[in-house]
Amino acid sequence: MNIKDREKVMENVATHEDWKVCFRSLAPGLLLFARQWARSRADAEDIVQEAFVKFWRRNHNIDNRALLYATVRSIALDRIRRDSRRTRREAEAVCESEHVVEPQFELTDETQFALAAAVERLPHEQREVLIMKIWNELTFAEIACALGVSQNTAASRYRYALAALKKIFQPQ
Repeated sequence: MNIKDREKVMENVATHEDWKVCFRSLAPGLLLFARQWARSRADAEDIVQEAFVKFWRRNHNIDNRALLYATVRSIALDRIRRDSRRTRREAEAVCESEHVVEPQFELTDETQFALAAAVERLPHEQREVLIMKIWNELTFAEIACALGVSQNTAASRYRYALAALKKIFQPQ
């Protein structure tokens, strides 16, 4: 590209002020356009801003509004796909974490078999705290952190589990 060609290109490049004016005039319509794919107004604003930045960096003609709308649409759809993949990965991770391996008892006598059956009958929240406390020797602080509950809740669930087991095994 020779000097005259560069000068001609530079004459056609919009100034920063032109982009500001363009943004102020087009942003409301683009925002409305982006809202159909965005979860919130803030997400739509991010999409429009990203589209303008992308458009500006690629030195597209400021008057090419169709391409600007296409850029907004493309970015919005990319975000939807990205969020969908993230949601799917998170759901898979939750499913995998719910397949917790319960403690395996060596059932050599009737007492151990009865204890295993009693632990299985406990509500899930109590059973997981009991297993973490007894078999994994975690503190209530560690249990609370792992389950996203308070230490008092973890301790209460442990007490309820012990009380339920005591009720099962204590003759009345």
